[in-house]
Amino acid sequence: MSTVKRPHWPSRTPVDPYILLLLATVGFAALLPARGTGADIASGASTAAVALLFFLYGARLSTREALDGLKHWRLHVTVLACTFVVFPVLGLAARGLVPVLLTDPLYQGLLFLTLVPSTIQSSIAFTSVARGNVPAAICAGSFSSLAGIVLTPLLAAVLLGGGGGGFSGDSVLKIVLQLLVPFVAGQLSRRWIGGFIARHRKVLGLVDRGSILLVVYAAFSAGMVQGIWSRVSPARLGTLLAVEAVLLAVMLLLTWYGAKALRFGRADRIVIQFAGSKKSLAAGLPMASVLFGAQAALAVLPLMLFHQMQLMVCAVIAERRSHDPVEEAGGISAADRAGPSGTGAGTGTRSG
Repeated sequence: MSTVKRPHWPSRTPVDPYILLLLATVGFAALLPARGTGADIASGASTAAVALLFFLYGARLSTREALDGLKHWRLHVTVLACTFVVFPVLGLAARGLVPVLLTDPLYQGLLFLTLVPSTIQSSIAFTSVARGNVPAAICAGSFSSLAGIVLTPLLAAVLLGGGGGGFSGDSVLKIVLQLLVPFVAGQLSRRWIGGFIARHRKVLGLVDRGSILLVVYAAFSAGMVQGIWSRVSPARLGTLLAVEAVLLAVMLLLTWYGAKALRFGRADRIVIQFAGSKKSLAAGLPMASVLFGAQAALAVLPLMLFHQMQLMVCAVIAERRSHDPVEEAGGISAADRAGPSGTGAGTGTRSG
């Protein structure tokens, strides 16, 4: 009697479920954007999620690990150089695309995008998912955000030709209250809840992913409510997306292989790639309102598009890296042999 062979199903689906969640969140924001009180609730929920994220990181990380991350000056200098040197140089090079591919207002927005500091919460979340150096990611993102308060207006004044205006202490206070205070509170409470957090790492993973979904929804809702998407033609919008896709791809390649050339280990290369290739919408929006005034809505369009794109692409990369087997000390991990998207070549040693 012949036997019927059962079909062989792949162990992993072609599309990661979390990516589907991201796409669903964008679609939900497009159909039902948060308005009025709903927008305030979404913003508050996102803020609370980020604060909880940092509290949990503070409770999980030992003080020694946090100090080690703070002392990793080579990594922080590399991330800052990518954010405030390499990115602006690429932005200036894109001037050659005007007026054939980009209008001058869109180019101004693209150049402003390259001057904005790196993200904090999503870079840390992606680094955690990919099993990178989380303490260094916390410090790198925070340093970039703090430096951006000064460097972004100065660079904008020089490269965009505007005065830019100054920033009050509210920006620094917001960073301290939303990020530093919860992290320190977590550190102080570590002796009581550190063990519980270590035994329930899935909770931290849910917060990582959930905070990103909230940021995506709040950001995309803001764009829909302001009507930014209808202010440019579909052809220009498609061209802008293509240009930004190339920009993101170049930065992902430069940060990954550049970090390899600088002899960083796998965990640090992950930090440099995620923190050095991403731009903060949360920091960019208030800065744009000061720098551009009434033209801020159109000026931040490239940043909003880039923000959504980087979240999607980096989520894929982080998920793929999370499945890379890391060999014993002295060995080479599969991720070190992989390229920016988890496939390709590369070598390196793992660093803590």
